[in-house]
Amino acid sequence: MATVTAQLADEYLNLVDGQWVGARNDEWIPVESPRDRQTIARVPRGGEKDIADAVNAASRAFPGWRDTAPRARGRLLQQIADALEPHAERIARIISLENGNALRTQSRGEVNFAIDVFRYFGSVAGEIKGETIPLNPSVLDYSRREPLGVVGAITPWNAPVQLAVMKIASALAAGNTLVLKAAQDAPLAVLEIAKIADEFLPRGVLNVIVGYGTEAGEALISHPDVRKLSFTGSTAVGSRVMTAASDRIIPVSLELGGKNPQIVYPDANEEWVAQGTITGMRFARQGQSCTAGSRLFVHKSILDSFVGKVTTNLAQLKVGDPLDEDSDIGAIVNKKQFDQVCGYIEDGLNRTTTTAAIGGLPPTAGSLSEGYYVEPTVIVGVENEWRIAQEEIFGPVMCVIPWEDEDDVIRMANDTHYGLSAFIWTHDIGRALRAAHSIEAGWVQVNQGGGQVLGQSYGGYKRSGIGREFSLEGMIEGFTQRKHVSIETTR
Repeated sequence: MATVTAQLADEYLNLVDGQWVGARNDEWIPVESPRDRQTIARVPRGGEKDIADAVNAASRAFPGWRDTAPRARGRLLQQIADALEPHAERIARIISLENGNALRTQSRGEVNFAIDVFRYFGSVAGEIKGETIPLNPSVLDYSRREPLGVVGAITPWNAPVQLAVMKIASALAAGNTLVLKAAQDAPLAVLEIAKIADEFLPRGVLNVIVGYGTEAGEALISHPDVRKLSFTGSTAVGSRVMTAASDRIIPVSLELGGKNPQIVYPDANEEWVAQGTITGMRFARQGQSCTAGSRLFVHKSILDSFVGKVTTNLAQLKVGDPLDEDSDIGAIVNKKQFDQVCGYIEDGLNRTTTTAAIGGLPPTAGSLSEGYYVEPTVIVGVENEWRIAQEEIFGPVMCVIPWEDEDDVIRMANDTHYGLSAFIWTHDIGRALRAAHSIEAGWVQVNQGGGQVLGQSYGGYKRSGIGREFSLEGMIEGFTQRKHVSIETTR
């Protein structure tokens, strides 16, 4: 294993009202590193009382923050970005240590993206504008966008910094205050960023609680003073968040699961396409991404040849210690997720028609057996109706499904209750556009497999979510409310 230089503390605290505090129950959660299954720190086990303290602090801070000039709020976010930059490498190493993402291919990019998020929303904070309506010469009729109040945000462990900062920056730029419930499996880097942000923000504007979803998460989504819920995570939990919001009739943003299709046309049997589908599958993140293109629909005429290209490229990637500069792919986040992924692989290969073109069940001996490592797995001979082709595995497992008729492959691509992302691979742009317009997904890429870009209004269709983030439009629609004012000027 590589030498650890993440500069971790043994113990982390919650941020409430500008103070770093333990849980009110004085209980703790151990944080385990998936690279070697060793406990690396402990964090407070926040609960209902801690959430109440945080919401009360955010409520007190809201009037002052709401009335702070938008550009002044934006300048503070940009200052946070500047202060975060010198800590980027240290925080990237913490991410790799706590959630298993490879340092070189994932964690460094995640922190740099987070820095850009603070700068982006800092720069557009003054763009929250209303409109005027020319009713007649004697009436001034206009609208204004106002913040909602206290936002309750819950983020997952797979991209903890990117997703936490996205919610922090957009909510705060719009004038809201925030209570963030960080994932207990990967809370350390988020707390490190909160320490830096807290140096610039008024007390109570940002509060961060670590705890279990059934305790701290449930308390946050149920608190009567929370005016907006923003959740990224599983569809099952997202449904519970939406139910809690409906009880109080408050808005929600939900970015949930995906079982995303990649369609390879017969004219795309090329090396760059094979590499692109590997990127789209998020193998470098162990497949632990809601946008992973895990259903690979390949035209029958190129099936064997194209799968060969995919496996040849995958064989060149190294699975190993996430802190090792040579590692392309790291570890699954925890034992629960590791066992779940292994169960799906076992289920997928326990059929007479399927084979693993590469990968399979993880090794039981050697250095990889010391952590939660699963090698990239491509299962051939899968039918679209099967469990492994319909359920989100959230691991490095790609299902290959052959097709012949274009209408049929579009039907199969849409035959899922998810609708987050999709990938089209062809030289025929007309065909690509027809497919992109026919696929039921909130984000479709053609001949590229990269990640989200700031400025895109990213979100899902169907049970993949509701609402949009990542953009100025997403911030305005998701974190403000419209007020209309009409004035008779002659009276």
